[in-house]
Amino acid sequence: MHLPAYRFGKPYESVERTTLVHFLTGEPVVEVSQVGGAIVGRDMQKGARAREALLAIDPEEIVERLQTAGNLYAHGTLPMGDSRQSPEDFVKQQSATTGLPESLCRANMQKNLFVLSNMDRMLDALSRGLPPEVFWKGYGREQRGVVVSYQAQSPVLGLVLPSNSPGVHTLWLPVIALGVGLVMKPGGQEPWTPYRMAAAMIEAGIPAEAIGLYPGATDVGASILASCKRSMIFGSAKTVEQYRGNPGVQVHGPGFSKILLGDDCVDRWEEYLDLMVESVAINGGRGCINASAIYASRHTEAIAAGLAERLGPVDVLPPDDPAAKLAAFTIPGAAKAIWGQIEAGLAAPGVTHATESYGPRLVEGERCGWLRPVVAHCTSAEPAIAKAEYMFPFVAVVKCPQAAMLEKIGPTLVGTAICDDPVFRSALVNCTEIDRLNLGPIPTTRLDWLQPHEGNIIDFLYRSRALQVPAAAGVA
Repeated sequence: MHLPAYRFGKPYESVERTTLVHFLTGEPVVEVSQVGGAIVGRDMQKGARAREALLAIDPEEIVERLQTAGNLYAHGTLPMGDSRQSPEDFVKQQSATTGLPESLCRANMQKNLFVLSNMDRMLDALSRGLPPEVFWKGYGREQRGVVVSYQAQSPVLGLVLPSNSPGVHTLWLPVIALGVGLVMKPGGQEPWTPYRMAAAMIEAGIPAEAIGLYPGATDVGASILASCKRSMIFGSAKTVEQYRGNPGVQVHGPGFSKILLGDDCVDRWEEYLDLMVESVAINGGRGCINASAIYASRHTEAIAAGLAERLGPVDVLPPDDPAAKLAAFTIPGAAKAIWGQIEAGLAAPGVTHATESYGPRLVEGERCGWLRPVVAHCTSAEPAIAKAEYMFPFVAVVKCPQAAMLEKIGPTLVGTAICDDPVFRSALVNCTEIDRLNLGPIPTTRLDWLQPHEGNIIDFLYRSRALQVPAAAGVA
């Protein structure tokens, strides 16, 4: 199979191509055309046409077409470069190049299907009930009858996409429904989701000229960030720091998601063990919403032992085994290097390796490696491993007084706080370190897509501004 670049809907076959191979066998799976950053910069001079193509269609019709696209993405056989791809082909090919078990690939397809199928509800929630045409015309009346105006800050959203978890693509799916085009650099090992999603959207009637796919090296990502007035990038903590002060770039990095057990509930920690296991291990532990730390003032040794008993025995299985829960690290030497970091962290004072008795954590294959779940116990929040996050089921159980938790947790994408204490709950609501807050026993990995994720995408793509018209003119 060969995947060309798509220059706002026009296939472009490059002489330079990258071959992606099966992570276990080394067998070629797909060739992907590679473009340079200069092509992106040149095409972006015509980027306004992407939004114009979308605005020529009624916004409610766009939503209906996206819902159709969701069904095609999950169930249809779609054109994919010079071939056609069924849903089962997609699952096997995605697993082959990313190392994800096939069962996790299927589960992530359902996440994307859910978002597209409920796009009308999502837009209503994210826009706070604004009529969809406000984003098409730039102004309109809200429910109270007041004139509102929203000005698009860019005709397209640039996306520098990752390869770690296909579930992250849910973050950009509403963009087309907001009348903004897409310029995407697919992940090096995971081009499958953006390509299949683009094919489904075009098949459902979304204008091809509203979507660009530019696979390539790092200069392509840099060109997208430089050429698009609004961009989204996924990366490490270093990437987050690099773009922290740039209002035109929305950065999605490590989540450092956590569970906090309040003093009034921690004595019943066993009731919440299933919740903790799900938060740590679902989706292979690869998401920013997976819990990387659990804080409690007491019983932490028992909690770590309970988690280790559940997670420690989890072993590597073939990717087509329905029971497979662990994803491979497909870059040679990556798993071994990460395990070296973890070993150093586990050797620090005040740290105990709770899963040590359940066998080796590093499993090395001929072409790749795996890391089996790791549970560390920390007697305080000070050891470096208490603040770590890794792309597999890893969690630090941290002993910390409730009164010090919010001072110690640091940046937290999803915080699940299991407590009924009204004083602590009030402090949690006011804690600016926590982005998404679950007040009660909700796994960190269970998101409500009708609520914003790391900021409202509408607030990022549009600017709310004042607009007045004479009363006699009227505003529809």
